[in-house]
Amino acid sequence: MNETARNGEHLFGVRQSLTGRFWTLPQGDEALVRRLAARLDGNDLLARLLAQRGVSPDTVDSFLAPTLRTEFPDPSGFADMDKAAGLVLEALLDGRNVTVFADYDVDGGTSSATLAGYFRAWGRQLGLYVPDRLAEGYGPSPEAFRHLKETGSDLVITVDCGAAATRALAEARRIDLPVIVIDHHLMQGEEIPETAALVNPNRSDCESGCGHLAAAGVVFVFVAAVNRLARQRGVAPPGGLPDLMRWLDLCALGTLCDMAPLRGVNRAFVRQGLKVMARGDNAGLRALADVAGLGTIDSVYHATFVLGPRLNAGGRVGDPWLAAKLLAADDRGEAIALAERLHALNDERKALEQDILESASAQAERQIGDDPDCGILVASGEGWHPGVIGIVAGRLKDRFHLPAIVIGWGDGLGPVAKGSARSVTGVNIGDAIAAAAKEGVILSGGGHAMAGGLSCEPGQIPALRDWMAAHMADFAEERAAARELLVDTLVAPGAASLELCELIDRIGPFGAGARQPVLGFRDLRIVNARRIGTHHLKFQAEDETGRLECLAWRMADEPLGVAALSGERLHLAGRLKADEWNGRRRVQLEVIDAALVE
Repeated sequence: MNETARNGEHLFGVRQSLTGRFWTLPQGDEALVRRLAARLDGNDLLARLLAQRGVSPDTVDSFLAPTLRTEFPDPSGFADMDKAAGLVLEALLDGRNVTVFADYDVDGGTSSATLAGYFRAWGRQLGLYVPDRLAEGYGPSPEAFRHLKETGSDLVITVDCGAAATRALAEARRIDLPVIVIDHHLMQGEEIPETAALVNPNRSDCESGCGHLAAAGVVFVFVAAVNRLARQRGVAPPGGLPDLMRWLDLCALGTLCDMAPLRGVNRAFVRQGLKVMARGDNAGLRALADVAGLGTIDSVYHATFVLGPRLNAGGRVGDPWLAAKLLAADDRGEAIALAERLHALNDERKALEQDILESASAQAERQIGDDPDCGILVASGEGWHPGVIGIVAGRLKDRFHLPAIVIGWGDGLGPVAKGSARSVTGVNIGDAIAAAAKEGVILSGGGHAMAGGLSCEPGQIPALRDWMAAHMADFAEERAAARELLVDTLVAPGAASLELCELIDRIGPFGAGARQPVLGFRDLRIVNARRIGTHHLKFQAEDETGRLECLAWRMADEPLGVAALSGERLHLAGRLKADEWNGRRRVQLEVIDAALVE
């Protein structure tokens, strides 16, 4: 495949790295860099990093120091927000039985826990219902709403789900069960389901401009709306109106784990929420951190890659109620017990994932071997658990830089196969799956640009593979662009300091839509390479300027790991992080790619 470097020449001449990518260095707007540097006491590197991210001199201060005071949206700008706030305030004052119906992932768990804490601050208890991934599928069902009605719920609030549950909402109307929907997922068409209130910044008539919020963010705005209404009416619980900042850690966690774009108020949610998280006030998060061996929870990495997978483990392979219960817990003993169960389930999830990943990777390699220009990977297997196939699809996408679909069925999981897809930038996998469903290639499916889901008969998988291969032929340029690695700036090992880490951190937090700067290192000697764990690698890279500690996750058996263990001279690309060990802070490079020096 012949790629063109969109930013000029290939960096270090790398057209085919050890992970199959080509490297480029951005060509900056020098006039913008100079204007930014003037606002930053002449800091050229910081100015360049900001310029590459589209930050202007007028917005640089708010970008570097986002606050809720300046970024928080007006709750009344959300369609139905004031109506929903009024209904909930009346329920709080009247003591009605309210149940939150939550999705089983971190975004749903943090959203429901925020509401549970808010109700508790008013002296009220909030009921909880979380659907089982295998038995009930995603979102509300008519059966679930009938159960809630029969068991005494006067009002249901759905969080992180419900906006597309037309059958369930129709049943709720039939049985006279009021439902408030608080969601953020894309809605198809202009028609808005009839509910007591439907708050979703992605509904067609919502003018909030906040479609980038996770459900946890929408819920945080919602409790602010209830507080505001209570203040206007002169009512409050005995201890005064709840301090919403106590739940900002949950808002940040849901935002990060749901991969909501870190722009606007989301940056403030995460930046300020991490400070709240570091205090360890939430009993559930503190217990989960203790079980995971963490000290202070104070980084995007801790939230996204340590806490998030453990919280998701219940919904993936165990009890879907665990995450929501843990995050809402206020008793240390209960929290520790729940955290230990989630930690154990996460170990089970990792074992399942590794087994499926090995088989799926082998299928992907055969598929590429048969057709080096294949535009999508489709792997499938009987007994592959639907709770982990999405993770495996993401791993395949990251490794091969191609859209990937992973499908499982059988072995107690039901006769209909379930598939999960992940895509690369520029290839809308949700639209592709929806088109396949419309043409009868599969039973059903859809999603959004970067992820999707589907249902099919196992016998339909070969036809799906052929249909997707033909469909992806139209996206050759987009797939080629997905193999580009953009390196922000060049650094020598001797310049990779804690001070540089701190400077880079100033433009954080990093996450979806806010990529962490990638640094390039030229022509390094690799020494002291060794495995850590089963699949990871640790080594040192050096030149005449100094030596740098390096980590390469899941790379030990890949071409990058083989080259490092063989002592090859390498160009490296990666992200700097400050690591603390035995009270001493040091710099490490998390290697994401390498290329042989030619």
